[in-house]
Amino acid sequence: MSSYPGTTQLEHRGTLTGHSWAAVQDRLNEQEGVPSVFNPPPSRPLQVNTADHRIYSYVVSRPQPRGLLGWGYYLIMLPFRFTYYTILDIFRFALRFIRPDPRSRVTDPVGDIVSFMHIFEEKYGRTHPVFYQGTYSQALNDAKRELRFLLVYLHGDDHQDSDDFCRNTLCSPDVVSLINNRMLFWACSTNKPEGYRVSQALRENTYPFLAMIMLKDRRMTVVGRLEGLIQPDDLINQLTFIMDANQTYLVSERLEREERNQTQVLRQQQDEAYLASLRADQEKERKKQEERERKRQKEEEVQQQKMAEERRRRNLQEEKERKSECLPPEPPPDDPESVKIIFKLPNDSRVERRFHFTQSLTVIHDFLFSLKESPEKFQIEANFPRRVLPCLPSEEWPNPPTLQEAGLSHTEVLFVQDLTDD
Repeated sequence: MSSYPGTTQLEHRGTLTGHSWAAVQDRLNEQEGVPSVFNPPPSRPLQVNTADHRIYSYVVSRPQPRGLLGWGYYLIMLPFRFTYYTILDIFRFALRFIRPDPRSRVTDPVGDIVSFMHIFEEKYGRTHPVFYQGTYSQALNDAKRELRFLLVYLHGDDHQDSDDFCRNTLCSPDVVSLINNRMLFWACSTNKPEGYRVSQALRENTYPFLAMIMLKDRRMTVVGRLEGLIQPDDLINQLTFIMDANQTYLVSERLEREERNQTQVLRQQQDEAYLASLRADQEKERKKQEERERKRQKEEEVQQQKMAEERRRRNLQEEKERKSECLPPEPPPDDPESVKIIFKLPNDSRVERRFHFTQSLTVIHDFLFSLKESPEKFQIEANFPRRVLPCLPSEEWPNPPTLQEAGLSHTEVLFVQDLTDD
């Protein structure tokens, strides 16, 4: 497209044309290093498909000269323009080998956007579409996540139509309303590193340049290109046409997302139900295990008690046998120093034995203790007078008295009282 002045005739064409523009390179996203204003960037940068043969392209050409005066001015200025632009292109080409283009190094992409926005507002006022205050990659991410159209505007500071487009078209209230209500709007100057690298990806032919990007076939795709000085009503018509022609893709993607979300929710519910069932089974198993452990411990305690009782009985029996072996021999019946004692046991049985008057009451106790039917603990009581015989050592009787000292007669009946329960 020519960029020099001419007459006011506008020639436009709206056709579906094929393009072989290169896809946005990963390096456009790898060099940012600045967190998103709205969201953190994804782990992998998004790529934009610019090779779709169904991209809608709308180009507004510069008006051709009219009349003899117009053609005369055009022909006179043509050599000068040709020479000027040729020398300028040669100078820029040579300059690349001497000094690299500073725009190729992106150090603060968000700063580039904010700087362009401030310059735009200072020059054209605050009535304009809402600028996306983030990098190009972040705008792509948000448009993909929200299933919205993304309108990209590349501003050519040196182009003669940029000022007219911004002032009269982009700041038109109707255009502002349409853009703010229907799409995200990202803009930057190609003199800024961030705008320059987007320009290298989208490969615009002239300025002003607009690109409509959306999620299509699960890829962020350029579905429309608008180039040249377009008027407000024409811009509204072209944007509306592009959105209407591609709305079905967003609807389809939205339905697919809802279906995926429902599937994910269903799977999550199934997983939660499974986990709940698993936890319930684990809880039942835990309770069973605890019950088995309690039962085992109880059985172990019972077994230990049985073993302890068995040891106690065995020890008791051994003690009885030892006491029996240590008993002095029973005096003969005709021994005048003997005492005949009848013992009444707690089970109402009777035991009779003779002892010597000089023997200690401990002998009586040891005899009774050695008996199989005698209780484990007991005391011996006499009836006349009623008293407990001190058969075992105590504080009052460190050395138990003899039968004679205890006042027993030649024949006695003594009562054995069971103290085991006590």
